[in-house]
Amino acid sequence: MKEILDRLRTAFLAILVVIAVALGCIKLMTIQIVNGDAYLQESEYTSLYTQTIKATRGQIVDSKGNPIIENKVGFNVIIDASLFPSDNKEANEIIIQTVEILKENKLEWNETIPISDSKPYEFKKDRDSDIEKLKSLVGVNVYATAENCIDKLLDDYEISDKDYTEQDQRIIAGIRYEMLLRDFSLGNTFTLCEDIPVDVVTQLKELGVKLKGIDVVEDAVRIISQGDVIPHEIGTVGPIFAEEYDELKEKGYAMNDSVGKDGIEKAMEDTLKGKDGTKTITVTNGSVVSSNITEEPKGGNTVKLTINSDYQRDVQEILENFTAYLRSSSNEYKDVKCGSIVVLDVKDNAVLAMATAPTFDLNDYKSKYDELSDDEDNPLFNRATCGLYRPGSTFKTITATAGLNEGIVTGYSTFNCAQRMTFYDQTYGCTGYHNDIAVSEALRVSCNIYFYELSRRLGIDKLSEYASMYGFGQHTGLETGDYAGAFATPERFDEIGLDWTVGQVLQAGIGQSEMQVTPLQMAVQASTIANKGVRYTPHLVDSIYDYSMTEKVKDHEPEIAEQINLNYDYVYDFITQGMILASGNNFPAEYSLSNLGFDVAIKTGTPQNWRNGEELTDTAFIGFAPADNPQIAFAGIVEGGEYSKYMIRSIIQAYYKNFPENGSANGSDNINFLTPKTTASTSVTDENGNTVTASETTTTVITTQIEE
Repeated sequence: MKEILDRLRTAFLAILVVIAVALGCIKLMTIQIVNGDAYLQESEYTSLYTQTIKATRGQIVDSKGNPIIENKVGFNVIIDASLFPSDNKEANEIIIQTVEILKENKLEWNETIPISDSKPYEFKKDRDSDIEKLKSLVGVNVYATAENCIDKLLDDYEISDKDYTEQDQRIIAGIRYEMLLRDFSLGNTFTLCEDIPVDVVTQLKELGVKLKGIDVVEDAVRIISQGDVIPHEIGTVGPIFAEEYDELKEKGYAMNDSVGKDGIEKAMEDTLKGKDGTKTITVTNGSVVSSNITEEPKGGNTVKLTINSDYQRDVQEILENFTAYLRSSSNEYKDVKCGSIVVLDVKDNAVLAMATAPTFDLNDYKSKYDELSDDEDNPLFNRATCGLYRPGSTFKTITATAGLNEGIVTGYSTFNCAQRMTFYDQTYGCTGYHNDIAVSEALRVSCNIYFYELSRRLGIDKLSEYASMYGFGQHTGLETGDYAGAFATPERFDEIGLDWTVGQVLQAGIGQSEMQVTPLQMAVQASTIANKGVRYTPHLVDSIYDYSMTEKVKDHEPEIAEQINLNYDYVYDFITQGMILASGNNFPAEYSLSNLGFDVAIKTGTPQNWRNGEELTDTAFIGFAPADNPQIAFAGIVEGGEYSKYMIRSIIQAYYKNFPENGSANGSDNINFLTPKTTASTSVTDENGNTVTASETTTTVITTQIEE
C-alpha cells in the first residue's frame, strides 16, 4: 500500500513539473514573440516633454498700412535641453564650437550678463537690478565683485583655463549664465542666435551629430522695415530684465520671453504679444521620436498708427535741413542742431508727424548704441515728448484766453504800451512802442507790455488755472508717455528752492519764468485754440487689426481731455484774428504764408532757456491751418536758433502733398527745406541689340538764403 502511495506521489510531482515547465514556455513565448516589441520598448528610456511654441508678435504699420515693424520667416539657433549633454565639459565644448561658427560669420549671440567682456572684469553701469539678480542666481554674497561672479561660473560649470583661453572662458560663462537666467530646461529651449543666414544653417546642420542639443528652427524674426520713422516712439523689444520679471510672471511670461522695452512696443505689449502654443515631444534614448502640437499659437494683433511715413520723413527733413541752413548762414548758429516739430490732426489730435533732431535709425540702435549714447547732441533723446522748454511768447495766446474769458478785457479793450512798465521796484520792457493796443494787435506784434498788464490783473492763480486747462504741467495722455513739465507758481518755486517774487506773474504771462513745456504740449495748445477750447488727448494708435490685417479689432475713439467753458463766444475769434495777423509778419517771399490759398494762424516766440549753465535764446512757433477750417495744428522749437517760423510754409505744403484728398496748398510741388528728387531716363542698347531704358535719380539741394 505504501509503495502504491509513493508511486502516486512521484507521478503527481512529475505532472506538476511538466505543467510548470509548460506554463513557463508559454510565458516565455508570450514575452519573446507575442509582446516582444512592447517589452523591448519598455526596456528603453522614454520621456515626454512639453515645450512652448512662441506666438508671432504683431506688426506695427503706418496710417496707410505700410509696415514699420514686421516679421519674416528666419532661422534661429537654439539649445534643446532634452538633447544637450549633462556633462559640463562636453556641453562647454559644444557651446564654444557653435560660437566659433557664429563668430566666423560675424553673428552675435544672446548674452546680457552685466559684466565687461574682458579683464579686469567690472560690472556694467546702470544695471543695478541685473547685478543683484546675477549675484542671487550664481550664489555669491551681495559684496561679491564682477571677478567673483565670473570665477563662480567658471567653477560651477567646470570651464577650465587648461582647456580654454581667457576670452573663451568669458564667452562660455556668459552664455551659461544667460541659459540659467532664461530658465533653460526641458520645457524651455534657449535661443542662442537669431536670424542666421542660410549658409550658416547648412554649416550647423552638417555638424548636427557633433553639436548635441544645438538645433536650427524656423521662427518669426522681427524686422525693422522703416527704421527712420519715429524711432523714439516705435521703441524696441528685448529680453526680460530682473526688475521686470516679478510683474510679468503674473501675466504668464517666462524668463526666456521677449518684451517691449519702450515706445509703442511697450505701450501696446498686451496687443502685440499674442498667445503662445504648446507641443509635446517624445524622446527615446536621446532621440526625438515624435513631436505633436497640442495647442496652436495665436499671433499678436497688428497696431496701425496715425503716422503717415512719407509725411513724417518730410517733416523730419524740413527740420534737419532748416538747422543745416542756419548753421551755414551765420557763425552765430554754427552749433544749431537740435529741435522738434509736432503736427496733429485737429479733429482728434492724432499725431501725423513727430520729428526730433538729431535722430537715429532704429536698425542702428543695437550696433551703434554706444556711439549714439555718447553723442553730446543726444540723438536718442525724444525732444518732442520729453524736451522741456520755456514756451516764450507762444504762451501769450493762453494769457489772452484767460483775459478775454474772465472779462478782464474785451476784444477792443486797450492798454498803453510806452515800451516800459514799472511793477513795484522792477522795470519791464517791450521791443516796440505800441501806444494804445488791443488783444489781436498785441498778439500780432507780440507786445510784452500788453500781456504784462493783463497778467498783473489776472494774477498767478488764474494764469495757472488756464495753463492747466491747456494741458500744461500734466501728461498729455499719449500712449507712449511723455514729460509733464511745469507751470511757474509759488509752489513750483518752493519745490526747486527759489524765492517767489511778485514780478514772476508778469514773466509767466509771456511764457518765461520757471515754466517747462514739451513741443507736443505746444501742439496740443495750438489744436485747443483751433477747436475753440476743446482739448483732445493726443494719440499715436489709430486702430487695432488681427495679425493678417483682414479684420479690424478696435478703432480709436476721440477723447476730450478738457473743454474750456466759454463765458463769451468771441474769445477765440479775437485770438485767431491775432494769430492770422501774425502770419503776415516779416516773412521773406519764399517763406510767406500769405499766398498758400488760405489764411494761417500762428504765434511765434523767442524764449530764453538755460542749458549747460548757459542762457540761450530758442526759437518757437505754434499754429494751425487753414485758419477758417482747421485741419492741422503744429508746433516747433529749435534750440539756440532763430527764424523757425520759416519752416511753417513747408510743413503745411508737405501736408497737402501727402494728403491730397484733404485739399491743396499753393506751391506744394516746390517745398523749401526738402530736397526734390528728379528722375532722368535715357535709352541705351544692350549687348543683344535690344533697346532698354535706364533711369537715374539725382538729388537737387536747395540753397536758400535765410534772412530776417
